[in-house]
Amino acid sequence: MESIRFNETIVEREIAGRTLKISTGLVAKQAAGACLVQYGDTVVLSAMALGDEREGGDFFPLMVDYREKTYAAGKFPGGFFKREKAPSTHETLTMRLTDRPIRPLFPKGYKRDVIIQSIVLSSDMQNPGDVLSMIGAACACSLSGVPFAGPVGAVRVGMLDGEFIINPTETQLLKADLNLTIAGTADSITMVEAGANNISEEAMLEALYQGHEVIKQICEIVSELVEKAGKEPMEFAEPELPACLDAVRKAGRERIAEALKTPYKDGRGKAFGEVKDALVEEFAVEEGSDEEGPSADEVKEAVSIVKTEVVRKYIKDNDRIDGRDLYTVRPIDCRIGVLPRTHGSALFTRGETQALITMTLGSSLDAQKVDGLHEPYDEMWYVHYQAPGFSVGEARPPRGPGRRDIGHGMLAQRALQAVMPHDDGFAYTCRAVSEVLEMNGSSSMATVCGSTLALMDAGVPIKSPVAGIAMGLIQDEGEEPVIITDILGDEDHYGDMDFKVCGTKDGITALQMDIKITGIAQETMKKALKQAREGLNHILGCITSCIDTPRTEINEHAPRLELIKVSSEFMGKLIGKGGETIKGMQEATGCDINIEENGNIAEVTICAPDGDALKAAIAKVQGLCQVAEAGKIYTGPVTGVREFGCFVEILPGIEGMCHVSELSDQFIKEIDGIVNIGDELKVKVLEVDNQGKIRLSRKAVILEERGEEYTPPVRNSRPPRRDNRGRR
Repeated sequence: MESIRFNETIVEREIAGRTLKISTGLVAKQAAGACLVQYGDTVVLSAMALGDEREGGDFFPLMVDYREKTYAAGKFPGGFFKREKAPSTHETLTMRLTDRPIRPLFPKGYKRDVIIQSIVLSSDMQNPGDVLSMIGAACACSLSGVPFAGPVGAVRVGMLDGEFIINPTETQLLKADLNLTIAGTADSITMVEAGANNISEEAMLEALYQGHEVIKQICEIVSELVEKAGKEPMEFAEPELPACLDAVRKAGRERIAEALKTPYKDGRGKAFGEVKDALVEEFAVEEGSDEEGPSADEVKEAVSIVKTEVVRKYIKDNDRIDGRDLYTVRPIDCRIGVLPRTHGSALFTRGETQALITMTLGSSLDAQKVDGLHEPYDEMWYVHYQAPGFSVGEARPPRGPGRRDIGHGMLAQRALQAVMPHDDGFAYTCRAVSEVLEMNGSSSMATVCGSTLALMDAGVPIKSPVAGIAMGLIQDEGEEPVIITDILGDEDHYGDMDFKVCGTKDGITALQMDIKITGIAQETMKKALKQAREGLNHILGCITSCIDTPRTEINEHAPRLELIKVSSEFMGKLIGKGGETIKGMQEATGCDINIEENGNIAEVTICAPDGDALKAAIAKVQGLCQVAEAGKIYTGPVTGVREFGCFVEILPGIEGMCHVSELSDQFIKEIDGIVNIGDELKVKVLEVDNQGKIRLSRKAVILEERGEEYTPPVRNSRPPRRDNRGRR
């Protein structure tokens, strides 16, 4: 029998002490392009498929999918069906990370469906699959022969104890002050995503520089693989410009420019729409007419091109469509406490972008459970973003959150993570919901600013206020790049960059950059960061003029929460047989009580509806965790009566024995009638022996209260027993 022959090609290089291996030709050979990317023992398959060319439309039909199979780490999926379900938040964010750097590298007008799927086949739980997916997806595009301006590389840069780390492990990332993901070509950076712990702009730039040096090496690896095993480049002719462009430009440029200077987005849109309709009527030939001339769609395309030219020229002339210069932030209005029953609320308005943020505080039971390829953990701080259709004047039916919503919420969550007080023992779970009510430019940055206000309104002791700003870019060949502060929706759409920067007065906490061109120079990024800092400081001033520090107390409508740390030896006692003790405490106090073991410490979280319930629950927990001390006086109920004495519960769940001779300062012949079950006795602990048995005395209390001296009884010491030979 003839064996199957594989034409596998492998290239590899050491990157940061580990081997990066990329191979093609072994698997998924019917895909347009496919490769396996391995780093450590993590292996990702990226495969690309090409569809037919679409008719019409003004968008590039690219879809990226990323999945982490639990078998990759030797795990079973959770749930009844034991099968992977809808993508997790992490998987969705990785899809965006993979999509963003490659989308601008396809030529304008390319209309064939492109679907890229990345699957984590093996995971060593230390080398993440997301960066490998970014490398693999771009490599698959380069191998396929489609018109793609690759190769593209990707890298993660961390910072630990002031030192930069290339491709840090999952363990290192837990302690890192920087988590920066970069993608780019050998010439420039195309995408940035970062979370940081207040690092300086200079440190961020250095991380970008170091990361790009590694990207250059990865691009060399991909180029070598494509040279050895890539398919022949496909022919592609960029679509011609509309024949009517010059005529439309000549007749309509001034009218379009005038319309775009109309104040406010709604009025501007209507004015532009009227000009566009007039130009279509003036130049377009009706469908089916014998008369020669451009169609309505061709005229509309020409109008769109002229609009792009006008918007970009306004910016380059330092005279933007809303009248601002390059550096001015739109007017800002900050309000807090706008909703009466939420735990915290804020309304942040910047120009025609408005976000209503609500803050909800809960216990650890309200934490977001995150379970996937890696070990499960609880997220104590999370942000949910949603932008309904009415925020942009569209009659769009409401649906669940899309990739954009998830990405914007995570960006705001990451921006504020560095200032959340959970490391200082703050036990509340915090959930922010951003309802975008109006949108004309960077609602994600409005979410960051509004979340800062809502956190402080709720009384969450954040370490410092955080603001966010979106920067734009106009970069034409042969001309100096122009950086713009606080971009409008049109400036985002017709510009070349959306660069979001978040931070406190001390440094950067989050970064996100997407571009529509093939790359951005490092010097341009340096200029953008410097200009962004000026805008951030202005916005921080607006925030702190509304509220400069968090309220001193948690909102009155929020639950009362307390975290008590005790020795783990008390866990069994707190929980009780079958959970009866903790259930009893919850029923008696009306509080939620959660206990988690953390090494030698048991962390007891109490969530109470009010202060009185909290005090009652704290007393019960502390009572169960107390230890009887010799010489100390306690008061407790009699729990049992015997002929030799009685038992008294001196602490919750802790009993001692008071001998009949220690019940009174008088001689007692019979114990009957002297004490009964339920009587409250004040007793003194005489001794706690090595086996935990406790001897009590009521007599000692009586004498000491009269000022008389009490002499503890001498315990009889029996002589050691003799063995069967008479020896002691």
